[in-house]
This record gives sequence, C-alpha cells and structure tokens, in this order.
Amino acid sequence: MSKPTLTTESGAPVADNQNSSTAGVGGPIILQDQHLLEKLARFNRERIPERVVHARGSGAYGYFEVTDDVTAFTRADFLNTVGKRTETFLRFSTVADSLGGPDAARDPRGFALKFYTEEGNYDLVGNNTPVFFIKDPIKFPDFIHSQKRDPFTGKQEPDNVWDFWAHAPEATHQITWLMGDRGIPASYRHMNGYGSHTYQWTNAEGEAFFVKYHFKTNQGIRSLSSEQGAELAGKDPNSHQTDLLQSIERGVYPSWTLYVQIMPAAEAADYRFNPFDLTKVWPHADYPLQRVGRLVLDRNPDNVFAEVEQSAFSPNNFVPGIGPSPDKMLQGRLFAYADAHRYRLGVNHTQLPVNAPKATKANNYGRDGLMATNAYGRHAKNYEPNSYDGPAQTNEALSAPLAVAGYTGTHEAPLHTKDDDFFQAGELYRLMSEDEKKRLVDNIAGGLSQVSRDDVIEKNLAHFHAADQDYGKRVEARVRELRED
Repeated sequence: MSKPTLTTESGAPVADNQNSSTAGVGGPIILQDQHLLEKLARFNRERIPERVVHARGSGAYGYFEVTDDVTAFTRADFLNTVGKRTETFLRFSTVADSLGGPDAARDPRGFALKFYTEEGNYDLVGNNTPVFFIKDPIKFPDFIHSQKRDPFTGKQEPDNVWDFWAHAPEATHQITWLMGDRGIPASYRHMNGYGSHTYQWTNAEGEAFFVKYHFKTNQGIRSLSSEQGAELAGKDPNSHQTDLLQSIERGVYPSWTLYVQIMPAAEAADYRFNPFDLTKVWPHADYPLQRVGRLVLDRNPDNVFAEVEQSAFSPNNFVPGIGPSPDKMLQGRLFAYADAHRYRLGVNHTQLPVNAPKATKANNYGRDGLMATNAYGRHAKNYEPNSYDGPAQTNEALSAPLAVAGYTGTHEAPLHTKDDDFFQAGELYRLMSEDEKKRLVDNIAGGLSQVSRDDVIEKNLAHFHAADQDYGKRVEARVRELRED
C-alpha cells in the first residue's frame, strides 16, 4: 500500500525531505527553501515554557466511579448516582525541580485530577500530603524562590531552603511530613492523593458543608529511603514515569478509593483551630472518613507533550454543588493556576483536547486570540446580553455564598482557641515508630547541618523544640554531630 504524501504545513507536497536546497552542488543553502525554514522555525518553537512548579510530570486517563451515596451533601451531577462513571485525567508531578529532574526526589508530589463531567470540567488540584508549607498565597513566590535554583550558584541551596523555613514556623508540620518516611514515594501508584485544601459542597436544599478529599491508594503505601531514592534517581531519572506507563500498558490499572471528611458549615467558626488553614489536618476523630468512590487509571496518553505537558488544571473550575472555601491559599490559587496556563499555553488553552470538556460543550462569548478554533460562524454574537439565541446565564449559583464581615485590610487569620503552628507537627512525630523518628531526624539534620548561618539553624531548631521536646533535642544533637564531623 502506498504511503500518503508528505506535505508542508500549508499542504504543499514535499519533494525531498533529506537534502536542503543549495546554490549548486556543495554550495550554500538558499533562503527560498521553504520546507527547511519551516522545519527549523517550528523546531525552535515546539516546546512551551515549563511550569514554574510541578514541571516534571506524568499522566494517565481513567474513570471515577461512585460507590456510595453522597447526595445528602452535594448536588454535583457526577456524584449523584451509585455506579455512575466519569472520565478523568490525572497528572502526577514533583514540585520543586525542573522538567529534567529525577522522579525519585524528596519532594511533595502533585496530584491534579480533571473530571470530564456532564456539567463541565471539575479540576481538583492537590498533593500527596494533606498539608502544605504556608497558609497565605502572598508568601508563595518567596517560598518557591527559596526552594528552586539559586540565581547565582544555579543549584538548590540549603541556606535558602532553611532560611525561609526559619521565618515560616507554620511549615513545621509539612517539613515533618516531607522529611519522614513518605517523603519519597516508590512510585506514583504507591502514594495517596489529597485535595489538601478545604472545599465547599452544597446539596440540593442549599445546605453547605466544608470537605477535605482523601484518595487512598489501593496498591498500598510504598516509599524509598534517602539512600534508595538517590540510587534510583541516578539509575533511572524517569522511574515513576516508567512504572506508571508500564503498569497501565500491561493491564495492571492503579486505583484509589476516594474518602471525604465533611464538616457542616455552621461548625467552622467555632472549631478549635482554623479549619481553612492549609498547614492543618482535621482529626479523623472529629470528622471521620466517608467513602465516595473509586478512581481507576486505565489508559496512557498517546503523546506526552500534547496531553501531559499541555494539560492545564485550575481549582477555579467548579461544577454546580462544589465551590471554594475561605482557605486563603485556595483563594490565591483560584487565580494563579489559570493565569499560569494562559501564560504558558495561551488564552485558548481550554480548547486543547486534553483540557476541553468531553461530556458537554463549552458555550460562551470568548473569541479570538492565538490559536482560537471557536469561530462560531457569521451569525454568532460575541457579546451578552443580546437579542439573538446565544447562551444565557442560569441565575443558579454553583455553591452557597460565603458570609463576610468587617473592614478591608491585610488582616492576619483570626485565631481559634487551639491555633498554633507546632501542635500537629508534634502529633505527627509522636505517631512515628522509633525507627521512623530516627530517619526523620537524619533527613532534617542532613540538610540543616549544611546551612552556613548559626542563627538560621537556631531558628529552625526552635520550631522542632516547640513541636515536641524530644523531637527538638534529637534534631539539635544530630545537627551538632554532623557539623563537628
């Protein structure tokens, strides 16, 4: 069977794809070789800027199936029937390193999930940890700058990492997670995923609830030690990508069970600590896990660049029955995530196949811009309201309104009776076995001992002492020991 004809991007047939046009045999290349110029120009532009954070990622398609009735808490259509399935796309990632970084690094893992629902796409953006380092988005650029490559040395610097943490006592809880045994997952399949933020669910009667999402891996938790992670990163920097790809290709489909914690909205104001603080978890004794459904990944992307790197997630992509909470970090991300994709991919990135709705159709008045494909024809208007038959608003809010009061200003978060930055970090430490505690202390001291300023070390040690007296003593002793070597 004959092959189709190779063409230029304008559709003209290509006569020779092996040799450039020259001025005579062995002469210089001539400017009129349109095919050569087009290939080189496209090659120069075929990579988009990498994400500032979550640059190194892997992804897969799958489905979410509802296993338990949650209609008492949300009117979201994709959750309204036991047995209902919704197509999904899940992107895993490391956070701090660049696109070429190793998978087996000690770093939080992104867990960004897109539900292609019949009411539009719902994006749930989280991590493999239930908490984060900071609780106000105004600190996020500074935090990331401290964790990324130093502008002078071109590499991550312990002085920068620990200096920022010395001035961010709220990071103590997440540091305890990151430096503990779950800090380096053995694979993407062997870790949990969390929505991390607090979200709002609203039921058909208009009742509001605050929720936290927990995706528990059905493969079991498996993690690597620092030594195992370093060895694997050197042998196969793409270890997690390879594992995910090969497991799905051979029909071993990874899955997670989704549970939620549900807090009636009226209980938030008087809860013993701020329930919207991203550095805190809700104790399961107060709000037990309630099962919702099962997430399964069963199809690899055909093109990693087109489907993984160009995938775009925004926590502002809600559907009826689900909305935001007063979580300040979430509030900041409602803008920042979508804006990052407008920069990287262009204003029309939602028209790319991986980002476009699948179970419904986007229908609005957005037009034009680079790579626009929604021309709509000569009779479609690009303004609203209008006297024609264009799409119209529903007058039905997606979620319940949030009560606000007081004066505008740069307020600190209101203190609840048990708010502090250290108690939950201490609780996590006290849950660990003796071996886990030793590895945690070694991991923290390994980085902290490399810091050049004594005052930065002392500020960090004070945080661990505040979390737990034994915790602080062990870290201090180990840092002193390493610095004396």
